[in-house]
Amino acid sequence: MTPAAPLFRPDLLARYDAHGPRYTSYPTAVQFSDAFDPAHYREAASQAKANADLSLYFHIPFCDTVCFYCGCNKVATKNRAHARPYLDRMKRELALQAALFDTSRPVTQLHWGGGTPTFLSHDEMAELMSATREHFNLVPDEHAEYSIEVDPREASAATIALLRELGFNRLSLGVQDFDERVQRAVNRIQPREMTETVLDAARENGFESVSVDLIYGLPHQSVESFSRTLDAIIDLKPDRVSVFGYAHMPSLFKMQRQIDESALPTPAVRLAILERVIARMGEAGYVYIGMDHFALPGDALARALEAGTLQRNFQGYSTQADCDLIGIGASSIGKIGDVYAQNARELADYAAAIDAGDLAIARGVRLGADDTLRRDVIMRLMCGGELRFDDVAATHGIAFPAAFADELARLAPMADDGLIELSRDAIRVLPAGRMLVRNVASVFDRYLGQASLRRFSRTI
Repeated sequence: MTPAAPLFRPDLLARYDAHGPRYTSYPTAVQFSDAFDPAHYREAASQAKANADLSLYFHIPFCDTVCFYCGCNKVATKNRAHARPYLDRMKRELALQAALFDTSRPVTQLHWGGGTPTFLSHDEMAELMSATREHFNLVPDEHAEYSIEVDPREASAATIALLRELGFNRLSLGVQDFDERVQRAVNRIQPREMTETVLDAARENGFESVSVDLIYGLPHQSVESFSRTLDAIIDLKPDRVSVFGYAHMPSLFKMQRQIDESALPTPAVRLAILERVIARMGEAGYVYIGMDHFALPGDALARALEAGTLQRNFQGYSTQADCDLIGIGASSIGKIGDVYAQNARELADYAAAIDAGDLAIARGVRLGADDTLRRDVIMRLMCGGELRFDDVAATHGIAFPAAFADELARLAPMADDGLIELSRDAIRVLPAGRMLVRNVASVFDRYLGQASLRRFSRTI
């Protein structure tokens, strides 16, 4: 039997490591325009497909303590009273959004992100879910993905039981690293027992899937120390594991200036840690989904990958079809048809818009025909690892080799290096190229020359 081609090729990973988009959207948020306003959004909503499913995203920005590595939009505070006015505004925003849509459309995907969603009290979480059900048609959770990001430092077994009662069926747990020295360096003290308590509670309460987030490239990490974290996670056996490379960009994220740069692992050590991740996750039976995601074979993500139905949206890889996405809360992003729209990032600006009785849309973009075509091309590569020219031609009415002659020429060196297979009728991402799929997809991004690549994380 011919051995499987390796995913991990250190020579190629080192050569192609560069800054680039993660392609949770195309165009990326860098291309969103401040000229896009609530009137543009209302127009997009009026043109939305009546038979498309809906997805809802809620951004809850509050954190009790701040993690130094974090680049998310967040507000660090121990004052839980800040949640009440924000919750009231999200409820008013729900009503404003619901007035724009046929609310008989089924909501088959819902996600609470942050920040720390469980910063809300139990009563406040129940209140927000009740308001959501009042305005939108949430289908029974056995037919949908209702997920929430949970900080195990903020959640007891009773919290997990409540979340399941509210309808959530998927949890995403932040861990990052179990090593105490690393935790102190990034201001996130979280013993393994905290994570284990939440995982056990999730299983006892019938959650369909539990995901754990890890980060490599943090201060004081080594191959040996991160291997111990990997062994602990594998022992806990979550359904999904995401292992992100830390993006140190202190010029963009001020809190990262608290990190001692001299303690960060070298590029060679980062690469060695990644090699260990790939090896250990594979030995433990996890399926490599793409980029930094792994899942057990029975998980819905692994099944979607095998079936060719994997999707990608602002929360990463997903099993849901191409829903219209409504964003609720400060900085949240929505997608309605061929439009992306983002709410005001700052809480004061978000509050002012909602208090004035208007949507908080502050920026966005309407896709042109070329954007739609390239989005399809990029997402086929990111999710399926294969692009058949005839399929694109049938959808968009173009002759692919002629329309993308320049891009195909730029892909030739990647084919020579064994990242992709380039034939007369298709592009297929090879095992060595799966970890570099962002690099492959970026060839089709016509905006990269117009924006600083430094605004994006590194591909490895």
